[in-house]
Amino acid sequence: MAKGRLKQILLITDGCSNQGEDPVAMAALAREQGIAVNVIGVLDDFDHEDSRGLQEVERIARAGGGISQIVRTKQLVQTVQMVTKQAMTQTIKGVIDQELQDILGNSQALEDLPPEKQSKVMEVIDELGETVDLNVCLLVDTSASMTSKLATVRQSLTDLSLSLSARMGHNQFCLYLFPGKRKTVQKVISWTPKLDNLTRSFDKISARGVTPTGPALRDAVKSFDQLSRRQLAEQSDEAYDDGPG
Repeated sequence: MAKGRLKQILLITDGCSNQGEDPVAMAALAREQGIAVNVIGVLDDFDHEDSRGLQEVERIARAGGGISQIVRTKQLVQTVQMVTKQAMTQTIKGVIDQELQDILGNSQALEDLPPEKQSKVMEVIDELGETVDLNVCLLVDTSASMTSKLATVRQSLTDLSLSLSARMGHNQFCLYLFPGKRKTVQKVISWTPKLDNLTRSFDKISARGVTPTGPALRDAVKSFDQLSRRQLAEQSDEAYDDGPG
């Protein structure tokens, strides 16, 4: 949580990856770089909980230090906001737990504190969730089986943008689709504080058969490097402008 900034990848998919790198390995790479990978599996029939797709959703989130959630299409709008908020809380709590261990010893964690102190720490976590900067890279599966679900995906991401805009912290989003029209992974919205052009992006989607989840995660991780370089350049420009004239 360096410099008060949380980094998340939010992956929305309904099937198994079948092209490119191992998505679990890519999620682990993201985690190593301080990026939590959260996965929402959108399935209208998930009675077979031992299916490969469900297992992959859980394995990606576990490797990426994030949250996984399986939902039906009609529940997606509420779930996207819930998972994003829960992931923020989980990340902040992890940072605070580590700081407690550094101060009080390796055996200490939030759950070890007296109830009244736990309550105060949770208040701090809630406050940080409203004030830290949040960078979210959205990855949307546009394989053929997602065609009927994309309108709901679009609505859920629009609602997410609106709900997060009420936070005091600064939000940045980007959007990648996989597969894209001409590429395995297609960046359709660069890093921006708003998703106003989301509708236009989704209206032009042409669904494909393959599901290159690993390459999508790889590109998402790279996008955070690009954002960091841009932010550093902006900070340098501000420092230069504020310097002696």
